[in-house]
This record gives sequence, C-alpha cells and structure tokens, in this order.
Amino acid sequence: MSVRPRWYRDQQAWRDLQRFLPERLRLTGDTAPAEEYWGWRGHHVHLDRYPRPDAPAKIVLHHGVGTNGRQMSMVAGATLAQRGFETVALDNLGYGLTRVADGAAFGYRDWIQLTTDFLAYESTRDDRPIVLYGLSAGGMLTYHVAARAPRGTLRGIIGTTFLDPRDKNVWRAVSHDAFHATFGTAVFNLVARTPLRGVRYPMSLASKMSALCNNPDALKVFLRDKTSAGSWVSAKFFSEFGSYAPELEPAAFDICPVLHTQPAEDHWTPLELSEPVTGAITKVPVTTVMLGNAGHYPLEEPGLSQMHDAITEFVTEHTR
Repeated sequence: MSVRPRWYRDQQAWRDLQRFLPERLRLTGDTAPAEEYWGWRGHHVHLDRYPRPDAPAKIVLHHGVGTNGRQMSMVAGATLAQRGFETVALDNLGYGLTRVADGAAFGYRDWIQLTTDFLAYESTRDDRPIVLYGLSAGGMLTYHVAARAPRGTLRGIIGTTFLDPRDKNVWRAVSHDAFHATFGTAVFNLVARTPLRGVRYPMSLASKMSALCNNPDALKVFLRDKTSAGSWVSAKFFSEFGSYAPELEPAAFDICPVLHTQPAEDHWTPLELSEPVTGAITKVPVTTVMLGNAGHYPLEEPGLSQMHDAITEFVTEHTR
C-alpha cells in the first residue's frame, strides 16, 4: 500500500502552499473539508467533501497532472461550498492520497472511467444535478467524461484549459522539452505495449511543470510534494493521455454547456492552445472568461474571484 499520509489533516504540503493564497481562502481546522474514501476496482479513492444536503447542485472537482484534490478544495471547493453548493474533490489514481491497488498499472483511460463511475455513484446518493470542473489537464478530462457518460449525467462542464494532446502543436507546447515531445513520447508509447507499461516516470521531467504557477516559492512547494507536482506516472498513462480519442469530437459535442475559465497569465497552457477544441464546439453554448493576473494554478486576484463568480453564475444558470 502507499506510504503517503492517509488524511490531509496529517499532511503538511498543502498547508505550506496555502500561505501563497489570499487569506480568505486559507483553510483551518474548522473550514477544511470532510475526508472520506470511495472504493473503485480495488483502489481506495480519496475525496474531499463539503456536504450540503440542502444544496441545489453538486460540483465535482478534478485536478490536473500537477495538482491534487486538496489543492482543488483550496482554490475552488471551499468557496463554492460557502456559496451554497455541495462540492467534492477527487484524487485520481497516482495523485493525492488515493491508494492504488498493489501491482496496478493505471492509465489515463482509467482516470476517465473512474470519474465516470464516480458520477454514477453520486447519482445513486441523490438526484441533484452535477457539474464537473477540471483544472489544467482536468479540463479536457471533463470533456472526455461528458462525452463518455450517459446523457443527462452532467448539466455542464468547466475547465481552465481544454487541450487536445493529439494535436502535435499542443503536445510540444505542454511537454518539458523537444526530446520528451518526440523521442521520449515514442519510448513511452513503445513501453506501454509491453509488460513494463506500469514503469513510472516523473511528471515534472515529462511536462512543463515549471509553469505550474507563477510564484517561484509556491512552485518549490508544489515540486516537493509527491502527491501533486512531484508525482510519477506510468508509461501507460503518458501513452494514453497523448493519444486518447473522445467518444464525441468537438464538432459533434452536444452534451452540455461549457465554461472555459482561462487564467490570463498562464505560461503553460495559454488561451490559443484551447481554441481548437472550444472553437469547434457549436452545438452547445461555450463561454470563455479570462482570469486576470492568474497563473496556470491560480493563486492570484482578481482571477480567483473572477473564477468563483463565473462558476457560481454558470452552475446556477444550468442547474435550475
């Protein structure tokens, strides 16, 4: 089993990070989310939850490849719960405090299926409408899940980015360097077809993790954290992430409205990298809101307040 802390209340990393957030967003013992585990195919999936039985809607939060569920609770979950929504933040396989089954070689397809099944699980608990929000790579995951899940599962999807890694220009832009974008990717694809597919590699060496946030001291905290930016993922994950084809391509996507909350000072995934996806979606409404002064992982105002306001308005409008 994992040697990571079982509960975020026992972990220091997120506490070290939140000193870089506005004071209003810093969690205390009284404002931290409730923690629980959900079993999925032998894995123990950690959840941060702000239970609000009287809330009109739920927002499920998903991290990217450099963050985790607690970091989602910090920048979004707690504030949105204060605004009247139930929020729950997932730690997907290989991230956060989720305990991966012994010997499991998980991939990006598992991330999609886990999230899809979690939404189904939430629907068995009650019939309140659900919106899925993803940060960084979690943004495109919301799209992939929406395209795969049964129609009616989601009332909307929200992301800070909507990137298609199959686009070579996107892949080069988000990779650590030209070597990892080309030869390194070919190696991952080759290894993923062998019994060594579970061999893990540092995400910080494969991707442009140096652009995760714009505060260099906060970045150091992220990179030291083995449950977020310091994580290692499998060759299988890299291969599937770079080649995954959605159930519906953007031109055919007609599942639910889309909100794109783009950090204006994102030096990893700027607006133009998402436009091939969001610009091709014409069968449902797509709204783009720029988050002023905010980096890829938004620590800055006014972007954080703009993000909270945009999400609140979007969820309220589409879950009535």
